Amino acid sequence: MTYRLFEGKDHASIYHKYRLTPPEELKNIILQYVDKKKGRPHVLAVDLGCGTGQNSQVLAPHFQEVVGIDISECQLAEARAVPGYPNITYRKGTAEDLPFPDGSVDLLTAASAAHWFDQSRFLTEASRVLKPRGCMALLGYSDTNLRFHYQDCGERLSHIFQEVRQILLPYTSSPVAAANGKLEELYSAIPFPDKERIECIRVNLSVSVRNLVGFIESWSMFQVYKVRDPQAAEDLLLTTQKRFLEEMGVTSPDTEIKQHLEYFCVLASKPQ
Repeated sequence: MTYRLFEGKDHASIYHKYRLTPPEELKNIILQYVDKKKGRPHVLAVDLGCGTGQNSQVLAPHFQEVVGIDISECQLAEARAVPGYPNITYRKGTAEDLPFPDGSVDLLTAASAAHWFDQSRFLTEASRVLKPRGCMALLGYSDTNLRFHYQDCGERLSHIFQEVRQILLPYTSSPVAAANGKLEELYSAIPFPDKERIECIRVNLSVSVRNLVGFIESWSMFQVYKVRDPQAAEDLLLTTQKRFLEEMGVTSPDTEIKQHLEYFCVLASKPQ
């Protein structure tokens, strides 16, 4: 089935504001893989579960055309509102029913989205639409090992973050658990012999306390929690921000901390 957890206008706005853009290191790994396996020209990239377009925008300078596909019109509206990307088109649709001819796509990608797909139907469609030697790149990150660094309190900040995850854990869907497993099952099911899974791409980022709390708010499991108990969800965000600021000894939620994140990527190339 196709999961539909990000469709509301408010959630789309939060998602656009706080979701992470795939890092430069990961973009380079993907482009080098496409260069090696398929070669140039890079004509068409399709970004599945594109949400508000962060990954589509990363790919835009490197392909003649990028098509972002998502089930949510609210997410797509946020993506379309970002100026400066004339070669990106956003279309409503699913990863299991792609509006492209056979053998027409150079790169099929998904950023923090593939765990929501119907695995067998998606892989059937991927095999159909990819060009010979066309590539798949399914990427994401695991927040189970996320670490923070701020003066001497980084370990305590990491502990607060993990406490919040534990509170929300009962509201986690099985697809999110699959993402935290770095798509191992999906990787095993890819029918192409030429494939690889890079499990640990370490990235260091700076994030404000305000944006970190917004990032938590963007999680699907937080949104489920919010539907069940709106007041408790709101209190959790306020308390989390307050705990971070107190631990850091600062008052401004715009204070930035260092964030250590681990990305992963599943790469595969269709046979000739």
